[in-house]
Amino acid sequence: KHSGSIWVQHLSSPATRIMGVCAASCAGTGGGGSAPLVVIAGPPAAGKGTQCDKIKEKFGYVHISTGDILRDNVKKGTELGLKAKGFMDSGGLVPSELIVDLVKDRLMQADIKEKGCLLDGFPRAPDQAQAMVDAGLKVDKFLLIQVPDEMLVERGCGRRLDPETGDIYHLKFKPPPAEIMDRLVHRSDDQEEAIRVRLGNYHSQIDGILPFFKEVVVKIDGSSKPDEVFGLVCNGLEGL
Repeated sequence: KHSGSIWVQHLSSPATRIMGVCAASCAGTGGGGSAPLVVIAGPPAAGKGTQCDKIKEKFGYVHISTGDILRDNVKKGTELGLKAKGFMDSGGLVPSELIVDLVKDRLMQADIKEKGCLLDGFPRAPDQAQAMVDAGLKVDKFLLIQVPDEMLVERGCGRRLDPETGDIYHLKFKPPPAEIMDRLVHRSDDQEEAIRVRLGNYHSQIDGILPFFKEVVVKIDGSSKPDEVFGLVCNGLEGL
């Protein structure tokens, strides 16, 4: 089992994206009630990032990640940031409980209370889910994007990077111009073996996370076109 604690130096690395999670805190404008909290999860190459962009555009949520929260607190020298910096300076792990405290603090800020929040990358392991429960962070909906592994492998293996522009192409779904084919790079994390390892890690983590949210899980078929998937996502968010 992988710990949910975060290697600080790898906050933006592919490993940090194994869980592939966004959470939306939909803050109400009236009254003193707590804001709804929505989590969206999916395996690598499931299109979660596209869905998060669509959710931001439609619902206007503030988009943040646990990495952003951590770096911002360290930069500002907050009490929580100083605690995290101690782990950063020693090259150690930032405990899940501290990450939850940082998330909880961020969710209380004015912009999120006004607009809601799209929280990217949390929880990404069972101990983080447990820490969320322990901290009283109530999840109202858990949107789970599901795509068959073989389709995910096809999506991932076909990716090619243009090192000159940074553009990502796909040999089947977004073919590159013929004149740049020779310079395209097949990244190591887009090789089949690496993808299957990430999928194995994802399944082991999500299987341990879902029991914490079983009352609010909404399963989304992510094998269709992005707009069709987004229709299912919107249906899942109805009533919040």
